[in-house]
Amino acid sequence: MVVALHDIRTIGELFRRGVLRAVQKPIYPSQAGALNKVSLYQGDITTLQTDAIVNAANPSLLGGGGVDGAIHAAAGSQLLAECWTLGGCKTGDAKITGGYDLPAKHVIHAVGPVYDACNTEMRAKQLRSCYTTSLGLAKENGCETVAFPSISTGIYGYPLRDATHIALNEVRQFVDSDVEDKIKRVVFVVFRDVDRSMYEELIPFYFPPVETA
Repeated sequence: MVVALHDIRTIGELFRRGVLRAVQKPIYPSQAGALNKVSLYQGDITTLQTDAIVNAANPSLLGGGGVDGAIHAAAGSQLLAECWTLGGCKTGDAKITGGYDLPAKHVIHAVGPVYDACNTEMRAKQLRSCYTTSLGLAKENGCETVAFPSISTGIYGYPLRDATHIALNEVRQFVDSDVEDKIKRVVFVVFRDVDRSMYEELIPFYFPPVETA
């Protein structure tokens, strides 16, 4: 089943429906436009009809388990053939390919860090780079809509709360800096209930609702 963008609620809609609730001390100020540019969706990222989906790839870019394996399986053999030509990818970096059999036009392969409690600053820097580099690639390649999984929170072991803070912060900074309004929608895609709950808890700190009289 293909999931169209108009079937995915924005966080502004989630606030109005009571799914998200305001917090007392948000990190960022309210911005009405930001509430319409970001969504939270629970489901299969390979079904989304966006301009690009982000793959939580490994450095070889040749497929693996989890989201990576699901995207390669859904996209078909042509995706693997193109990935063979890319020469791999460094941790914290990203590369873009076609989407092939996916509803998405492109796949942005971001290589997240394997968590290391003894080197948290470097791992955080690499994870931040996954988001900023992916958004930059989307913008450069004319992708107006892009969907992200929770990068590095699976077998790479990045603590979910820390990773979610990073994802939300980098997207909020990007939305604020995208004065040309080239990216129309960023979708956070979660599969597990625990991931959805974490995003629902933390989104209001980064994208607070606009107060109404």
